[in-house]
Amino acid sequence: MTELFKLFYDCGQVSTDTRKIEYNDLFIALKGENFDGNEYAEKAIEKGAKYAIVDDQSKADNKQIFHVENSLVFLQKLAEHHRKSLDIPVIGITGTNGKTTTKELTAAVLSQKYNVLFTEGNLNNHIGVPLTLLKLTPEHEIAIIEMGASKIGDIKELTDIAHPTHGIITNIGHAHIEGFGSPKNIVKTKTELYKAIEEDEGRLFINVEDEVLIKHKPSSCPTSTYGLRENADISGEILALDPMLSFEWKTSENRKIKVQTQIIGKYNFLNMLAAICIGSHFKVENESIKSALENYKPSNNRSQVEKTINNTLILDAYNANPTSVKSALENFAEITSENKLFVIGDMLELGENTLKYHQEVIDLCKTLNLQGMFVGEIFSQLKDKNEILAFKNTEKAKEFFETASPKDNLILLKGSRGIGLEKLVKTL
Repeated sequence: MTELFKLFYDCGQVSTDTRKIEYNDLFIALKGENFDGNEYAEKAIEKGAKYAIVDDQSKADNKQIFHVENSLVFLQKLAEHHRKSLDIPVIGITGTNGKTTTKELTAAVLSQKYNVLFTEGNLNNHIGVPLTLLKLTPEHEIAIIEMGASKIGDIKELTDIAHPTHGIITNIGHAHIEGFGSPKNIVKTKTELYKAIEEDEGRLFINVEDEVLIKHKPSSCPTSTYGLRENADISGEILALDPMLSFEWKTSENRKIKVQTQIIGKYNFLNMLAAICIGSHFKVENESIKSALENYKPSNNRSQVEKTINNTLILDAYNANPTSVKSALENFAEITSENKLFVIGDMLELGENTLKYHQEVIDLCKTLNLQGMFVGEIFSQLKDKNEILAFKNTEKAKEFFETASPKDNLILLKGSRGIGLEKLVKTL
């Protein structure tokens, strides 16, 4: 297998999709539930790929198309080999909530001083991480690798490929419980990043407010800390939520620097402090950090503020779990606005306690005295019991809004990606 690694260095880049093949690519044929990349190896060569890797021996010609036992394993081992060839800091980021935003904020900060490669979008799994690492060039000075997990062992698999030298877990909450089996297994899996950093004698960035993270921190690892407490290396306080987050942080020289962001959410405050903490460790100037954070604009339905003709929307419909939904609602309750409505969608992949978690969200909305509606099959099951406004899907909710036509409201849209709350934007 290692002999075939040389093919990569004779090619432009790695591709696993013949629709995106470029001249001189190395095509690696992966299999999925509904596709078999081996069937497209010849097509990849025809479209300009220099070589192809397959795990179906009948497709190999040993000239341009080469056989390996498992194409996915080849991709992962190639990525590990390539990563080890470059002696640069690799920052691993995981967590139940906020890892993508923290990754983007950190990339914005570090890019003020360094040539940074970072995970695009949420390509944070066993395929996305290797593909990201294979984009590393000798010109890159730092890599930021987002690591997602939906079952036990996922983070260890990714750290074995990426070998991070630095690491941060944003938090550990309840998500993908269906895959993990229990909250205990979520903790076990996420903290696999800590174990990897400890083994490589690297550095951790830790939120001092998070008791779970502090409890599982390896004692032998050097750490940089952030949070509200004065004893943190980077501390700060929120100044306003109107709805954009405004805060200040205290530098190591005891200077206070104010930041007016273009992002909503009290929950994003700690993501900001995390990026400052990492940037400070890597000696990025304070004014450059401030500039990066103030110019950052969220995208892809993550904490976006969008103005329509009739309303102002907080569009946070990329993903949802009990922890993130509760944080979003608590933040929404703190925003000063005369008219506010929430639209909360089902939270998916929560396993046997699904109804319990959804009931807790309903109860929280009542406690916070918030007005709004729920969308999805799960919330609809709880409709009669709670006397709430609930619709089985976004189409039904859209029909309601077309008739109700709310105006001059601040509207929060938060739900799992599968519910598709972003489809309501044009109606609102």
